[in-house]
Amino acid sequence: MLSGEEILCSTQQVIAGLEALRGENRSLLESLQEALESRAVPESSSVEQEKTSIIHQSLERIELGLSEAQVMMALSAHLGSLEAEKQKLRAQVRRLCQENQWLRDELAGAQQRLQDTEQEVVTLEEQNRHLQFMSSIRKYDQDEPPLDDKDTSSNKESLDDLFPAEDEEQSSMSQPHHSSAAAAAQQGGYEIPARLRTLHNLVIQYASQGRYEVAVPLCKQALEDLEKSSGHTHPDVATMLNILALVYRDQNKYKEAANLLNDALAIREKTLGMDHPAVAATLNNLAVLYGKRGKYKEAEPLCKRALEIREKVLGTDHPDVAKQLNNLALLCQNQGKYQEVEQYYERALHIYQSKLGPDDANVAKTKNNLASCYLKQGKYRQAEALYKDILTRAHEKEFGSVEGDGRPSWSGVVEDGGSTQDGLKRSGSFTKLRESIRRSSEKLVRKLKGVGMEETTPRNAGMKRANSLNVLNVGVRESQDGSEWCL
Repeated sequence: MLSGEEILCSTQQVIAGLEALRGENRSLLESLQEALESRAVPESSSVEQEKTSIIHQSLERIELGLSEAQVMMALSAHLGSLEAEKQKLRAQVRRLCQENQWLRDELAGAQQRLQDTEQEVVTLEEQNRHLQFMSSIRKYDQDEPPLDDKDTSSNKESLDDLFPAEDEEQSSMSQPHHSSAAAAAQQGGYEIPARLRTLHNLVIQYASQGRYEVAVPLCKQALEDLEKSSGHTHPDVATMLNILALVYRDQNKYKEAANLLNDALAIREKTLGMDHPAVAATLNNLAVLYGKRGKYKEAEPLCKRALEIREKVLGTDHPDVAKQLNNLALLCQNQGKYQEVEQYYERALHIYQSKLGPDDANVAKTKNNLASCYLKQGKYRQAEALYKDILTRAHEKEFGSVEGDGRPSWSGVVEDGGSTQDGLKRSGSFTKLRESIRRSSEKLVRKLKGVGMEETTPRNAGMKRANSLNVLNVGVRESQDGSEWCL
């Protein structure tokens, strides 16, 4: 098959041959015409006329061939220009493709730089929020007294009277006991950071004011920062979960609080060990939560395990063990296990009297709780003796001896066997005495707690304080100390 150049060369040769042939035919035509003009006889010119017509036809065909050849030459030139334009366009397409690829690479680099910049911006914003949070905590660190101070602030009592922090002791607790408790709490190499203690006080302050919209985000932000910096399984995270559970409990979100406490318990058992005091604190918090929900059977084994840990770590005669015994007694009392309740209260009373002295506020509270247990069982003599002892000691502390003119009315009741009880039953005065003792004991407990006599209603309706676990689902209000919420 011929190529385009060969066809073009052949066409040019054909054009040259046709032009030469056209010249020859034209010369022959001219000679024939001259011959026809020179001859006079028309008969002899018929042959020349025929030749002339043949030459005319040949010239027409030659002209047609030349025109077709010229068209082919023009078409070949046009095709050549089209091919050149096509190559030019292809070169432009290749250049554009290269430029497009370069632009894509530039765009990918710019997008990567933008993503890195956005990540840096987010990181800086998180660091800024963290620094602002730490700055706000530092402000309270400077303003607030240490947690082991003897005097607690009034805006904290509405929440902490029932659930005081683990490290906060009563005003009559001696310093050596507090030091030993702190040393035991540090056993296992973990101590709650001061900033978390300060945050706990800050959250308590907001919660006591009913400002949960501030307390909850504050806890969540601190929890998120701790998880980013230390990981989810760090003991500080468990402490923060306890604080957040405290806020949820006060909002009656018991399910969310229980989930947080179970998570905190798992973290502390994994990181600190099964017998660490912090594990006992979390178990106690779970027991308190179950008690508020009326699940006393589920709460009892948790409270017993917390008691075992504290006995093992602190010793069987430590005041914190007595607190745990009080909590366990309240749970048993709500289940009607009065024999166990008496045993736990008597043991707690013995610990308080031997370690803190007979005039300590915890002794009076425990006696009041035990007297309430006696009343529920109809043991009026034992309850009466305890109430008299409480009121007598309080009277002696405030006004001096009960002998002489200052002798109070309850001390005049004669206790010499069945005749007195029969007389009380006949006159109906025993019921009045019980009511009088109840009112007096309630006033006494409020006084021991540092609450004024005129303060009969809680400062915040949303933070109304229960006096013990046994009044959460029972209508009778008992003037007892309740369970503690521990960090």
